[in-house]
Amino acid sequence: MAVPFRTPSTFPHTASEMSERVREHDWAATPLGPIAGWPEVLRVAAQMVLASQFPKCLVWGPAMTAIYNDAFRAILGGKPDVLGLPFYEIWAEAWETVGPIAERALAGESMYYEDFPLVVRRGGQDEQAYFTFCYSPVHDGAGNVAGFMDTVIETTGKFTAQQRLKELASSLEQQVADRTADRNRLWLLSDAMLVVARLDGTIAAVNPAWQATLGYSEDETLGRRVLSFLHGEEATRAPHDVQRLAEAAQRHQATLCFRHKSGAHRWIDWTAVPGDGFVQAVGRDVTDERARTEALLQSQDRVRHSQKMEAIGQLTGGIAHDFNNMLQGVVLPLQLIGQRHARGQMDDIPRYVEAGLSSARRAAALTQRLLAFSRRQPLDVRPVDVGGSIRSLESMLRNTCGENISLAVEIPAELWPVLTDAHQLESAVLNLAINARDAMPEGGELRINGDNLPDGGPGLTAQEREAMGLPAGELVRVQVCDTGHGMSKEVLELAFDPFFTTKPLGQGTGLGLSMIYGYMRQSGGAVAIDSTVGEGTCVSLYFPRSQQVVAEDVPEGLESAAADKRPDSILVVEDDATVREFVCELLRDLGFQVMSAGSGAEGMAMLSGALHFDLLVSDVGLPGPNGRQVADFARERLPQIHVLLMTGYAEQAAMDPSFLVAHQMELIVKPFDAQALVHKVLGMVGSPKG
Repeated sequence: MAVPFRTPSTFPHTASEMSERVREHDWAATPLGPIAGWPEVLRVAAQMVLASQFPKCLVWGPAMTAIYNDAFRAILGGKPDVLGLPFYEIWAEAWETVGPIAERALAGESMYYEDFPLVVRRGGQDEQAYFTFCYSPVHDGAGNVAGFMDTVIETTGKFTAQQRLKELASSLEQQVADRTADRNRLWLLSDAMLVVARLDGTIAAVNPAWQATLGYSEDETLGRRVLSFLHGEEATRAPHDVQRLAEAAQRHQATLCFRHKSGAHRWIDWTAVPGDGFVQAVGRDVTDERARTEALLQSQDRVRHSQKMEAIGQLTGGIAHDFNNMLQGVVLPLQLIGQRHARGQMDDIPRYVEAGLSSARRAAALTQRLLAFSRRQPLDVRPVDVGGSIRSLESMLRNTCGENISLAVEIPAELWPVLTDAHQLESAVLNLAINARDAMPEGGELRINGDNLPDGGPGLTAQEREAMGLPAGELVRVQVCDTGHGMSKEVLELAFDPFFTTKPLGQGTGLGLSMIYGYMRQSGGAVAIDSTVGEGTCVSLYFPRSQQVVAEDVPEGLESAAADKRPDSILVVEDDATVREFVCELLRDLGFQVMSAGSGAEGMAMLSGALHFDLLVSDVGLPGPNGRQVADFARERLPQIHVLLMTGYAEQAAMDPSFLVAHQMELIVKPFDAQALVHKVLGMVGSPKG
């Protein structure tokens, strides 16, 4: 509780707690004696101390009696009442240090110390503290030193903070020095190329790895532009990369081909980041890595080729007998037709014709399966109503599956169209249904369903899309699921391998799933299998959605050979004389004006003449200019001409379905029957009017 002060009428004349205590203190028991006997100089000095707001202590006489003010009590730090005690008793714990200074002050020296360290006792324990103080001598009337004035402030907090700041600064400086040393070591010792360049591509700094990799010294490099070290066409691409760096202000990666000082080429994989007007880049020489990768890819290609040749060998040995039987089914009916015709026996000829055609169709189906396996089967690509195609199979599927299998076909009416070959789609679904039937010998459930998969919607994650190689965008999914015995993990891994089968000998060639795999890849889609042993299998076919409208089916039925004469003219280009003869004869029977050529060069010559053609029917694999080149030549001279290409597979002309669609061409696959050719031609130039 604070002492209530009153306006003093006696010495000391200051209203403060310490002034009150000075008045009440028993000074007679001290070397100073009663206040009434104090000399004037002592009174004046004491009054100055007590009136000051700054910590002060008056030390008087040889006994060093202490008189201090209210502010000085904080300096004492909780010491008991020491008013009137000798200065050396007050600071006994530090007198070894303070004593000599006090003696010098009593000798007449003015002493000043800043942030002076002292160990003082506070709260019963020694404590390191710091003080800034001044000892000023006080002289009596005779000019002799009677005592000294101690003006002091504790700076422990300030000094400690400053020391901590210095330590932090020193630590930071050391860290900066260490980091700089680390950076310098990294710069000098790194195997990676480190480059600093301005945004215009001028090189400002390179580390020793630059010379080790490209052979150019620092003097030969600095000040030159990065472009001057690039090889060939890389120099035209790099400025765009640099511009993107400057504009995007973010990390950029690129692999560029650099020219070594020796003239060799080095591939460098760069990661660059712009900032403060410069580009910091790290480069890694990947030349040897690329060479190893290329060698590995070539080796893998050779292995795959070897495996395919082995597979073809297995195929040749495995189905040669069946194929010869099919050929026999063509040869014998033709020979019998010839014999019956010579005898005038015409009644059995239609039966022989149908038997020969049936064998030829089975042989054609087999070659298409083989081409699907090798991904060389050209597709008759057009917008297809998936739901309609599958629903049209339902009756056949029920007959195929038998009574002990429950079939459910769940195809929504709003299923999107896809760009594919309708016949191959139906063949794939039928194949999967047969596999499912064989996996359920005791009966079970077979479900065929379809659904639309919006881009980013449920049903397929981005990771699953990427794993299957599916493009971004909307998809149509067709699933064939059964409750059969399922497949183990080992069997599932081999499911798409050609000739692998779990069926007994004689019940399958193993081409079914590999054919579907090849077909889906050609269609730009993917196939996936999910199977659990004892529970069943679900095969999913994924097709990219087509935005094109599904065309109406061309009416079936072969045109009459006695059709009216048509104004349309057709040029047939085919190097096989037999095929050329009968294609021309079939088209003439439809009433068309038909001319023919036996090679690409001959066809181009006819197209260059004065004749006008409405339709070009050309084989793809022609000697000299191929069918695609003939078609391009025809379009240059007759922009409105229709083009129908005939081929066993489209790879000879490096075509794909997107090329055919983009160039408004049609494709028909050999072997084809007369009805297929008629449908194609009439679908392109229109049915006869009448």
